[in-house]
Amino acid sequence: MKEITCVVTGGGHVGLHALKEIGQAMRKAGKPFRLILIDPKPFYVQKVLLFQPVARAEKIALAWEEVLPERVERIQGELVTIESQEKRIFFRDAEKKEQSLDYDLLVITVGSVVKRPDPEQGGISLHDLSASEEIRTKWRRHLQKAVNEQDPAERKRLLSVAVAGAGISGVETSAELAQAMRSEAARLGMDPALVRVFLINAEERLMMNGPKKLGRKLEAKLNNLGVTVLHQRKALYEKDGKLVLSDGTQLSAGFTIWTLGLEPHPVLRQCQLPLTLEGKVKVDASYRVSGKSAIYSIGDCAHVIDPENGKADGMTCKEGILQAKRLGEVIKADLKKKPAPIHRRCRNFFCISLGQKEGLVWAEYCGIDWILAGKIGRFIRKWTWKKASNVK
Repeated sequence: MKEITCVVTGGGHVGLHALKEIGQAMRKAGKPFRLILIDPKPFYVQKVLLFQPVARAEKIALAWEEVLPERVERIQGELVTIESQEKRIFFRDAEKKEQSLDYDLLVITVGSVVKRPDPEQGGISLHDLSASEEIRTKWRRHLQKAVNEQDPAERKRLLSVAVAGAGISGVETSAELAQAMRSEAARLGMDPALVRVFLINAEERLMMNGPKKLGRKLEAKLNNLGVTVLHQRKALYEKDGKLVLSDGTQLSAGFTIWTLGLEPHPVLRQCQLPLTLEGKVKVDASYRVSGKSAIYSIGDCAHVIDPENGKADGMTCKEGILQAKRLGEVIKADLKKKPAPIHRRCRNFFCISLGQKEGLVWAEYCGIDWILAGKIGRFIRKWTWKKASNVK
């Protein structure tokens, strides 16, 4: 029986879950297989935890052995393009040399990248681990300067930080940062209440895709931690110690952290795949890439539509993990030439971390909004992080 070579491109949380589910599907189908991951990083980074090193020295980079399923070969390489008719992909290896690899099945899980502001807008974009560490170094240095600063206005600026973008990443970053900065201020002999963290939200309230009471409760929790939320305003640019907002307001802040959300990985535009205008891969209800044989795509880089309501899946862990689980069943059915399952949306819920001790969980069930906060919310959030990263 011919061995099936399945290549998965992209080792984020969706890629990891896809590898696990595909391996199980192959075994259940009784097929000999070779499962290969291609990813450019020498180690796995828990991207969902990028906000943690902003506040404190935290290990969020893991050895691949800690997260990869069994029987997975790993190639350190960056996807270049795909030749779908020849069933071949091209990639640059760790030495930047272009290589090729033939496949029988290909799964595109290159995911997304963080939207970054134009360089002239200033500030620091929270897009990778080095940015997290740069932010931590900067606010700690500012607090140390503030101890001996005699000018009240400058001292106020050094004790202030703005977070531009109020999605889950912005909320979790601002909460963690306010808690850490207040703790450090107290250690340095300053009044923690002098620390100010501004969260800039373009919408009229937090969590617009949840109920109003969720937004109110979340904002109250943030206020208690020392975060001030400014609604219906966008951050434009940072200059000379001021962050200029769309309504003309100028905030005095030590610096700005940009958390502007996600966009599909730009490598997709050079892979000769059918894409939406925003750059996501077009797939059918069973995650097969439109017009391409033996290619599938899930996660942030795929345009996955719910057949029932016609809405696209979001770009969060919960959607990607469920897509990966269903993809395993799809591939098993396709190998056996049987009808494959189709996509189903996941239940509406959010998990949000609020510093080191609290969290907030919202779920919609049976028409009722369920909200859990405090330590239990934090416990559930930590469980979702571990689940997303497939930590053994």
